[in-house]
Amino acid sequence: MIEDIHGILKQYWGYSSFRPLQEEIIQSVLEKRDTLALLPTGGGKSICFQVPTLAAKGMALVVSPLIALMEDQVYNLKSRNIPAISLTGNLSLREMDIALENAVNGKYKFVYLSPERLQNELVRARIKRMSINLLAIDEAHCISQWGYDFRPSYMGIKEIRELLPQVPVLALTATATPKVVADIQEKLGFPHTNAIQKSFFRPNLHYNLVRTEEKWGNTLKIFHKIKGSGIIYCRNRRHTVEISNWLTQNRISSDYYHAGLSQEVRRNKQQEWLENKTRIMVCTNAFGMGIDKPDVRLVVHLELPDSLEAYFQEAGRAGRDGETSYSIVIVDPSDVDLLKHRYLDSFPDLQFIKRVYQALANTLQLAVGSGENQVFGFDIAEFAKNYSIPTPKTYQALKILEREGILSLNDGVKQSSRLMITTDRQTLYDYQLRNPKMDILIKTLVRSYGGLDIEYTPINERLLAKRLNTSVKSVFFSLQRLKEHGLMDYIPNPEKAQITFLRARQKTDYLSISDQNLKDRYHDLQKRIESVVSYVENKGECRSSFLLRYFGETNTTDCGHCDVCRAKNTRPLDMDKLIQEIKTTLGAFESLSLDELAQKLQLKNKDLMPALRWLIDNKTIKEVNNRLMLF
Repeated sequence: MIEDIHGILKQYWGYSSFRPLQEEIIQSVLEKRDTLALLPTGGGKSICFQVPTLAAKGMALVVSPLIALMEDQVYNLKSRNIPAISLTGNLSLREMDIALENAVNGKYKFVYLSPERLQNELVRARIKRMSINLLAIDEAHCISQWGYDFRPSYMGIKEIRELLPQVPVLALTATATPKVVADIQEKLGFPHTNAIQKSFFRPNLHYNLVRTEEKWGNTLKIFHKIKGSGIIYCRNRRHTVEISNWLTQNRISSDYYHAGLSQEVRRNKQQEWLENKTRIMVCTNAFGMGIDKPDVRLVVHLELPDSLEAYFQEAGRAGRDGETSYSIVIVDPSDVDLLKHRYLDSFPDLQFIKRVYQALANTLQLAVGSGENQVFGFDIAEFAKNYSIPTPKTYQALKILEREGILSLNDGVKQSSRLMITTDRQTLYDYQLRNPKMDILIKTLVRSYGGLDIEYTPINERLLAKRLNTSVKSVFFSLQRLKEHGLMDYIPNPEKAQITFLRARQKTDYLSISDQNLKDRYHDLQKRIESVVSYVENKGECRSSFLLRYFGETNTTDCGHCDVCRAKNTRPLDMDKLIQEIKTTLGAFESLSLDELAQKLQLKNKDLMPALRWLIDNKTIKEVNNRLMLF
């Protein structure tokens, strides 16, 4: 089986070896053991369920709350000729029915869906008939009430396990505290604890915090000093535009990205940044999920995130190639108050949530008992303006309704237009003979996209227009015409956000949200905000150690590189140099104990621990009978 998984990795991804811990996780899955995998951002979590699924008969059911990430992974799998589909909330009932039947018939190796979809009886009935070899749970921290993004819909996953009693579970997350790690395994019904974790220690990533009243000026200085590709995170769309324009005026190549832009514009901006045609991307947190760019040298936060988990993931997008990189938080005296106001003061109570829900039902003209699984275009800014309610508070109310499994809010970042041939081949051929102007379009569609007569397939109107040497507008109208003639079902990509009602509209007075749940959510949010504030106000503990301790790692040492270490005049431990010295020293002996190694390097045991942990995680050294040796 080891040869099989290495062959699969080479065949589909072109890699000759696995990243640290990937092989151990895959072997655990193939042994049908319930497994919790904790790998930091960029650690290659998807490989951990994709490879074992391809190595066995049947398919994987992949649960994820992130539509953008699902769409990205499905696109990447299909580009490798691996059949996959995502059952996102924007699918119609007809699309869902066809996709589920195709899954039952073994057409896919991977079916991605949201935890809310698992509540659907149609979905559950089909799952019983599917040949499933693995249940993969992405963003598994969402199942824990102590997780930073707890979602009640995740609690239903344990019920799905009852439909698949012999199927192992692989839960994956990039960030989890020890309490959350234990809770995930309990909530998913693991018979035995089995958490495989890579240290979150990143010796090449230097964390720093800059206090200043001149944020933009300091940002400019930083990007003049640190060369290479970068990301600037803001929490406001308008700020992304202003800062990007300002950087451009100061001769630093930059662009901006947020969910309010059209899909085509976002795609082009992202691609130019990936290809280093744009150096700096100024963005909201809508950017970065699922993007694998190894050479990001600098991630700057100009506004504070709402949790250390979110910060750690965003900062972790720097330096994935192992080269020295930087995460810098730039704060001014008002930022802490702004953070508390944005999230704590704007947290909605139950009455406000009910008000938003009723306004939503009025806007969409939904009667009680209607609307289940229906998709509606939605502009939150316009909605909030029409009802004279604050946009940030409205957004939080909608997110709570989403987490309660009542609706799904999709910003449309990764959606594509979809098309399916709905007539038989002879009828389509006759139509082509009678309509020579449409013949070339139909032929181009069939040649460009396989399986149009089997399932709804994502299409790109711009690509079709290029191949037909015509305009996108012309392609759009021609596809609409084919739909009107009953030959195809064409669903254009919505440029604005969408709301999907996952449950039929309820009477507002009986809206099923617990007031105690809201209080618990507020308390959890308060603790997360406090942890961010502590990180910002901290002047005594190494930044890296602070973050590692938050995630449960106790054997840490000062990095020597962060602003706190420099202020304390801590002697910098050049981690790259130390790692090389450890390898050289162990190479001169068959094995050494920790005490012997520390003595030879003239360092304390604790000073060696981060480097040793990194070397062990990366399978450079191993520990046998309390002695260290090279692999």
